[in-house]
Amino acid sequence: MVDTVDLKIIESLKVNSRTSFVEIGKQVGLSPSSVRERVQKLEDTEVIKGYNVQLNNRKLGFGLEVFIMFKLFSGKLKTFCEQLEQFPEICEVFRITGTHNIFMKVILVDQLHLQQFIDRLLLYGEPTTHLILSDLKNL
Repeated sequence: MVDTVDLKIIESLKVNSRTSFVEIGKQVGLSPSSVRERVQKLEDTEVIKGYNVQLNNRKLGFGLEVFIMFKLFSGKLKTFCEQLEQFPEICEVFRITGTHNIFMKVILVDQLHLQQFIDRLLLYGEPTTHLILSDLKNL
C-alpha cells in the first residue's frame, strides 16, 4: 500500500521525474537507497506507470493545438479504434459519456493541416473542434 512517504516521493517525481534519489531522500528524510527501493516498488506495482517528456510543440513546428469532441457514427467505434495508428496527430484520446463519445487532444502544423485532419475524421463521425488558446496551468 502507498503511504505518506510514497506520496511525497510521487509528488517530487511529478514536478521533475529526473530528480535524483539523493535529492528526493533529502526532501522526504530517507537514504537514496531507500528512495530507490520505494520507487522500484511503485514501478513494480504499476503505481508509477512510466515517465514522459513534455515537449514544446511550437518549437517542433506544430503551431496549432485543438480539442476535438467526436460523435462517432453508429457502429464505427471499433473501426475508429483500430485506425488510431493512422492519426499520429492525436496525442491523447479518451472514450467518454455524453452526447459525444470520443474526446481527443490533437497537435497540428496549421489550419490547413486541421482541415485535412477533420476531413479524414468525417469518415467515422461528426467532430466538434475547439482551438486551444493557452494552457493556464503551465503559463
